[in-house]
Amino acid sequence: MISQKAKYAFKALIVLAQRPGETVPIEEIAERAGIPRKFLEHILLDLKARDIIASRRGRAGGYAMLKPPAEITVGAVLRAVDGPIAPVPCLSINSYRPCDDCPDEGSCAVRRLFSDVYHSMLASMEVRSLADILQMPAETP
Repeated sequence: MISQKAKYAFKALIVLAQRPGETVPIEEIAERAGIPRKFLEHILLDLKARDIIASRRGRAGGYAMLKPPAEITVGAVLRAVDGPIAPVPCLSINSYRPCDDCPDEGSCAVRRLFSDVYHSMLASMEVRSLADILQMPAETP
């Protein structure tokens, strides 16, 4: 399950992606995406630190996309706000570390159990972009 922070990050990025080339005030992003401003400030800082968005100060200030939506993957956004996305640390590509309670990764049943699922999920998250999300039709009840 993705965190509330990640969900809000996607909502904020969708607002920005719908206004390409424009600087959008934080108040507008918060209002259009339904995100509490204080929480949004932290999210936008995380996205800015990962060079997904840029900020501009002053009267005409706000936030804007640094990259086209097609170049921003679901995986990149999740990592920017939530950190590593692997279910166990020994599977992480960017934040690998051996599990404290596992003497041998090669024979670890938990690692084997999640390996295929994780790699399939990761492959999907690395090809699906913000542009794909923008093109998805709205679901009808």
